[in-house]
Amino acid sequence: MLFLDNIIFMLQRYGNLFLVGTGYTLLLSAITVFFGTIFGALLAIMRRSRIHIGVFYPLRLLATIYVEVIRGTPMLLQLYFFYFLLPMILPIELDDFTSITVACIVNSTAYVAEIIRAGIDAVDKGQTEAARSLGLNGHQTMLRVVLPQAVKNILPALCNEFVSIIKETSLASTFFAGELMTQYKTISGALYMPIEPLIVVGVIYFLLTFILSKCISVFERRLKASER
Repeated sequence: MLFLDNIIFMLQRYGNLFLVGTGYTLLLSAITVFFGTIFGALLAIMRRSRIHIGVFYPLRLLATIYVEVIRGTPMLLQLYFFYFLLPMILPIELDDFTSITVACIVNSTAYVAEIIRAGIDAVDKGQTEAARSLGLNGHQTMLRVVLPQAVKNILPALCNEFVSIIKETSLASTFFAGELMTQYKTISGALYMPIEPLIVVGVIYFLLTFILSKCISVFERRLKASER
């Protein structure tokens, strides 16, 4: 009972901090996925670019290097890199939250680019051939035929990326960015309770990801139903 009493006492005294942490976590995740989707789409287009100099495809090469480097290094390393790098190279002063947000966007962009590329590649090649035989050029085929079908493959994966980002934002607590794990450090340090606030934070993370996952499942079923 003492354990439960500690949790109740903690929620009464610091419940607002958990709410603030949840808000920062969702805000950071939403901004990351929003801009990650925009830049990821641009990166996916670059990876499919046909612009070349002889046998050299510069846009493809740049996009490939970006994706491989970001996906091949830990996110925590990237957070450290941008946390220290951005204030050095930019003429304006950035707060910790902005620096961490930029790092998360850079990380998410690489993964979203692969999601979009895979979604486009999953469209039956026969669709492209049929569109071209009807007289559509490459851009028209992509916009009118391929992309509308690819969206059905891409959207569920993007939603899952949002769920993943919610969990990965916990790494931002290394820099006290204000999200849930930062609030855990604050509360556990104030009350000298390492376990109770950890349980509450874990429950909040679980509820966020569980609810979103169920919403994604419903969304996927509706997409499949619309294909019939």
